Amino acid sequence: MMNCLRTHFKYSVLRTHSGTGKDLHFVIALKNNCSEYPISEGKALQFVYGSKQVLTPGGILATTATTNLYRSQRYKEGMKDIQSQGCSPDEVIFGPDFNQSLYCHLLCGLIYSDEVHSVFSTFAHSLVHAFQTLEEVWEELCADIRDGVVSEKITVPSIREAVSKILKPNPELADSIHKKCAGLSNWYGVIPALWPKAKYVYGIMTGSMEPYLKKLRHYAGHLPLISADYGASEGWVGSNIDPTVPPEQVTYAVLPQTGYFEFIPLEKPTGEETENSAAIHYIESEPVGLTEVEVGKIYEVVLTTFAGLYRYRLGDVVKIARFHNSTPELQFICRRSLVLSINIDKNTEKDLQLAVEEAAKLLEGEKLELVDFTSYVEKSSDPGRYVIFWELSSEATDDVLSGCANALDLAFLDAGYMGSRKIKTIGPLELRVLRKGTFREILLHFLTLGGAVSQFKTPRFVSPANGKVLQILNRNVAKSYFSTAYGL
Repeated sequence: MMNCLRTHFKYSVLRTHSGTGKDLHFVIALKNNCSEYPISEGKALQFVYGSKQVLTPGGILATTATTNLYRSQRYKEGMKDIQSQGCSPDEVIFGPDFNQSLYCHLLCGLIYSDEVHSVFSTFAHSLVHAFQTLEEVWEELCADIRDGVVSEKITVPSIREAVSKILKPNPELADSIHKKCAGLSNWYGVIPALWPKAKYVYGIMTGSMEPYLKKLRHYAGHLPLISADYGASEGWVGSNIDPTVPPEQVTYAVLPQTGYFEFIPLEKPTGEETENSAAIHYIESEPVGLTEVEVGKIYEVVLTTFAGLYRYRLGDVVKIARFHNSTPELQFICRRSLVLSINIDKNTEKDLQLAVEEAAKLLEGEKLELVDFTSYVEKSSDPGRYVIFWELSSEATDDVLSGCANALDLAFLDAGYMGSRKIKTIGPLELRVLRKGTFREILLHFLTLGGAVSQFKTPRFVSPANGKVLQILNRNVAKSYFSTAYGL
């Protein structure tokens, strides 16, 4: 039986979401593309994690959408039908300790290395984090496989027992993995090296996940990166109908059967309006329907769902790329909310991302990588200033980092920001370089609050109200550099 990426995802998710096969038939009708990335019998290496279920005062069992999905019998049957069962037992997916679950995902994936045909996680960030962890624990994983005994670091009884059932002594496999890992050049192409039958790497890779694409491509080597469809906890929005397109160019055909869609036209204010729009950033018009949107224009998505949400504003800014038959194809632009603003300056998450990408080019000559980043507005001083936090793969020279601070400052092209910098109503941008492991500490903090890894996104802006994250960032600052781009 042959299958493909399109049926793989739509069947397993949409069938579970709706409880019927109608969505499946609609998605397949969007485009007959089952010749792309064919897969035969095998497994999927899935870095997925469930979260805790809680009982509300009204007696309703509540948890994240992904946890409901992974617990669903229909989902499990669907994955079995399309020969894409995960490598890891449920005890690993729903384990109470993220680090132990991640370690065992890697272990199980290596045990079934000859059967894995795809690699998946909800977000690109989770995939990068998984293979960064592999760089650290690969020798320990080899020892486990060689001896057939799970590492002593796995202390959760349910996880340890479940993995022990599939782990048998295999010195030959351990030696093969060790040889491949030791022979890699800076871990380039580790995924196809260890999982030679893998056809693609799959997950959400647009929006706030784009900064992780460079590192993920490094790990994936020649394998294509496939951006997953456009969905949210509130409901399903669109389907990526051309998995061959690079993630940066992906568009999503809206699925009209999943809800009732409206779109709020957005226009950036110009001229005098800019000075009075610090709170709105966009000029809004009356919402329009699914077939009334115009190609090339930007909108905010509004969704009414069968589950009871009425005219819910998702806060996502999208651009209409084209139409697929009568349904629009959306290009995700950014989240609606402002990220950085002191007075008349207005920079979004996308503006921040572009500035960081521009400044990070200075790291390439030093063979350094940007691990992750976030931002903060420092208003305790007068004038206020932007603070950008960077975690790097290794140490950089003062000259390079001073240059990065200047490049960041100059890369914010918002007229309100540039004008304010020139007249010094916004102070010099500050680049704070963090110690290695800082963003992992933030992730673990998120998990201690009851969050799920499948829901985690690195915050691109930290507000003063998020005191704990600010505390983690500030105590891990190793060096600080102020921009001189606009003079002292």
